Formats: sequence, structure tokens, C-alpha cells
Amino acid sequence: MQSLKNLIVRFKKQAIVATIAICSVGFFAFEESNLFEISKNIDIFVTLFRELNANYVDEVKAEKIIHKGIDAMLESLDPYTEFIAETDVEDYKLTHVSNEYAGIGALVQQQDGKVIIAEPYFGYPAQKADLRAGDVILKIDDKDIYTKKVDDVTSLLKGARNTTLKITVQRLGELLPLTKTLTRQEIKIKNISYYGTIGDGIGYIRLDKFLDNCAAEVKQALITLKEKEHIKAVVLDLRGNGGGILQEAVKIVNLFVPKGTLIVSQKGKIKANNAEYFATSNPIDAEIPLAILVDNGSASASEIVAGAIQDTDRGIIIGERTFGKGLVQQTLSLSYNSLMKVTIAKYYTPSGRCIQSLDYTNRKDDGSVVKVADSLITEFKTKNKRSIYDGSGIYPDIATVSPVYHLVSFELMQKYLIFNYANEFRAKNNTIPSAKTFELSNQQYNEFISFVEQAKFDYKTKSEEQLAELEKVSKKEKYYANVSADYEKLKAKIVAKKKTNLITFKSEIQQIIEAEIACRYYYQDGRVEASFKYDDDIKEAIKIFQTPATYLQIVNGEGKYKIIGKPVKEIIEPTAQKEEESDDNDE
Repeated sequence: MQSLKNLIVRFKKQAIVATIAICSVGFFAFEESNLFEISKNIDIFVTLFRELNANYVDEVKAEKIIHKGIDAMLESLDPYTEFIAETDVEDYKLTHVSNEYAGIGALVQQQDGKVIIAEPYFGYPAQKADLRAGDVILKIDDKDIYTKKVDDVTSLLKGARNTTLKITVQRLGELLPLTKTLTRQEIKIKNISYYGTIGDGIGYIRLDKFLDNCAAEVKQALITLKEKEHIKAVVLDLRGNGGGILQEAVKIVNLFVPKGTLIVSQKGKIKANNAEYFATSNPIDAEIPLAILVDNGSASASEIVAGAIQDTDRGIIIGERTFGKGLVQQTLSLSYNSLMKVTIAKYYTPSGRCIQSLDYTNRKDDGSVVKVADSLITEFKTKNKRSIYDGSGIYPDIATVSPVYHLVSFELMQKYLIFNYANEFRAKNNTIPSAKTFELSNQQYNEFISFVEQAKFDYKTKSEEQLAELEKVSKKEKYYANVSADYEKLKAKIVAKKKTNLITFKSEIQQIIEAEIACRYYYQDGRVEASFKYDDDIKEAIKIFQTPATYLQIVNGEGKYKIIGKPVKEIIEPTAQKEEESDDNDE
């Protein structure tokens, strides 16, 4: 009986080796010019694994070790080429294709060992049942989950559509637990987290991702704003949008440009992966003034939209230089229901530029990736003959600087103090003004400071960490006795300074608090609307739309708008430069 078991195990392992060998035949079909090298190295891999499996002192877990080998191989190419095992396919589709599942429509998080409601989504079962951010989940269907992990609770909340569940929660300010009965429904997280108006006749659409149906969502939002709000200009916010499906980006550009306009092209190693994408239908509005907001987190499909709008001089780009991802991925089916997402081409904006900023082909000896050299950056022209450049993302027509928050703000969020204060505020206040106008009073901010002090809030600054390292090294080198007095004085100064940070950085902390509180009353819309009054990019867009002459100067390339994003080195050292002559995926 034991020998039969060993035979079965051995057969399974040999089958895996045979599968690898069979897979190698596929390589030979399209890499004839490199046939010997491929054949040799596949043979080495197969024989290596066979000998490893036969001789290694412990049992070799075939699937685990081969997957590690696959991952290492793909990592040597670029971050976007990856293997997706059968067990991960559903999660992959949820992240990269469509955000759909059946559940209650709420985010949950773990805090101090308890699982709590972090944010209910408006219009879904959790919000309709009046579950609130901060509610501590005690039971699900009479099953005690007080000490369970987030993943376990999430699994219990999800289920078949139209099935019911009971949730028992403990709410701040309530003596007894509350029990809610909910019916699970299909949850589809929209690509657009908000659309509305930000000024007199100015529409605003915030697109968070380029997954299925996002172009249809943008189209419907644009039509609604035009028909109901009678907008005269529109802002499309792509900040922080890491991209997604290329075809959706093409359709979004088509909403604003005439039929037949070239939007993007892609070029790969094989002709089958070459393609040009044009506007195939009439636009919703090819004339309305348009501003695209971008930042360092805007990548791939976001850059396709921004690049096409800029190259055709259809609108203006406001914000920071984008990420610089000019690579196109395609998902290919493999055996045993697994997938591979592989980079098949580079994409080019209508002017012909590729904005890829990192050169994965020519890595350093240590494997690190370098940016495309300034000496290799080429000038291109927009429709109105403005100068633009490749190799480094999309440079904005109007450059702004994103706010950099102090460590104290991050620590207040990381330790859930702002989150918890917003819950306490909601428990004490039934209503607030509209999210766009709500402001924390000085008295309320002082109450927040007291709340933080009662929680005994503390954190380590980088100065303190380096000072502690100095103490450690100086003691080791026997110098500490000589510098201890100075060390203690410096340490005391840092501690004293930290105590004033809640006042020094009141402005940025207050912005975060107001957005968190607005979310308690107006959900996701409230969080967005509360940020408008502090948003410099939005203020810049409004200012330009209110001065049409400036808008026309930009798109026509007049004066300082004639050249966009010229490499700094060329500006500083023009002579030397002449002599020498940076779930997300486009599918």
C-alpha cells in the first residue's frame, strides 16, 4: 500500500516535469531564430528540477517552487508582466477588470483587535440599514466574530445575491447592541466616485479607475451635467488613477474629439500587437472647454487620455508630471485555468511620443532600473505646433505642487485618531451644513486636541530615530559621556516641538478631519466635496475657465505655453546637451 502511494506521488511529480517539457514545444513554434538557446535552457531547467526532486533531502513542493521560479523570471522583465495562478484569478478579475461582488456594500477594518465598519457605501444594504462608520461588529448570523480577523469577517459578509444576514453591532453612544437584518445585493463599485459642479457652470467628474464600463459612466455623467446643470466647462480628475483598460481610455477621449481622430497607437515585437485607435463615433461635445487634472499617481490609461487631449490641443492639463507608464499589457490564458499578464507593446500618443519613463531593458548591473536619459528625450509637436517631449510622462500645461503632509497628520490617521474623533462627532451631532461649506470651528478643533491628548497620542519622528541611533553609536564608541548633556538638551527640544505640532499643522489636520466628518453624513460624496475648498488644482481650473483668453492662449501655444516639459538639463546647459545628442494595466 505504501509503495502504491509513493508511486502515485512520483507519477504526479514526473507529470509536472513532463508538462514543463511539453510547454517548451510552444516556444519553438515562434522563436526559431533563437531555437537552440531556448531548447538548451528549457532542458537545463527540466533536468535541474528532476534531479532536485529526486535528491533533495526534504520533499520538494513542486507547485510552490515552480511558481517562485516563474515569478523570478517575470520580475526580471518589468513589474507589469505577471503570472496569475488559478486560485488568484477571481481576485485578479476583481482588481483589474470589474469591481463586482455580492455583499452589503461596506469597507471593514481591524482596530485594537476588533472588526469595525470603516465606510458604508451610499445606496447599498449597509447604508440603507443605517450601519455607520465606527460600528463594532459583534455577531454575524448569531456567530460571534468579536475576535476574528478582517478576511474572515469579509468572507461572512459576502454571499449569494438576495440572501439575508443579521449583523449585531455596538455603536458609540448606545448602551445596548443593535441588530440589523440586511439582504445581500450585487455590489458594483463605480469607476466614477463623484460628479457634480465646482463653480458657476463648471462640471467636475472624478474618475478613479479604468475598469469595465468606465467610459459609459463618464459619458452619462457628462450628459447629465450638460442637461441638468447646463455646464459651460468640465474638469476630468484623473489624479491618483493608475489606469486600467486601454479601450476604455480611447472611448473617453472620443467623448471630446471628432470622429476619425487618432487617439493612441501601440507597437510591439510582432505585427499582430500593432494597432491604431481612432475615435469611431461622434463626440458628446468637441467644443466645451476641458481641463484634465493629473499627478504623479496618474498612469497608463490616465496618461493615454491626458496625452491625447494635450497632443490634439483639445483641452488643458493641470497638476504634476504623470507617472510615465507607456507599456501595454494583455492577459493570456494558460493551461489549468491560469493566466499571464504580459507586456506586449508600447503605446504612443497622437504626436508619436512614448511617455515611458523607466528603461526596463537596460538595467544596471545590480538590477536597478534607470530613467530614460535626457540625451535620449525627443521633441514632438501638438496639433497647434506646441513643443512636447517623450520619455518622462505627461507634463502639465499648468504645473502645480501637491501638498506634502507632515508626519503628525499621517500618524493621526494611522492610529485612527481622526477616524475615531469623526465617529464621536457624529454621535454628538445629528446634522452638519453641506459638505462644501462645512468647517471645523476653533472650539471643535480644540476639542479634537483634547481628544488626542486623552488618547495619549505619541509618535517617533525621524529626528528622534536618528538621535537614538546617535546615542547608541556614541555609547559604543565611548563618546556618550562627553556629549550626554547636549544630547539631552536636543532631545528635550524635539519633544517640546512635537507638543506644538497639533497647532503648527492645524490647517492640514483640519482639512483631513473635515473630510472624515463629512463622510459620516454625506458618504463618499461628502469626502470629495469637503476637499474642494482646499484643492489648488481645482482652484486653478476655475480661474482659467473664468478667463477664456488664458485658456485659448494655452491650447494655441502662445507665449510661455509654446513649450511644455522641456528637460531641465536642456534649459540649463543647452550647448552641452546639443553635443551629447519614471490594481493598473492597459489591456
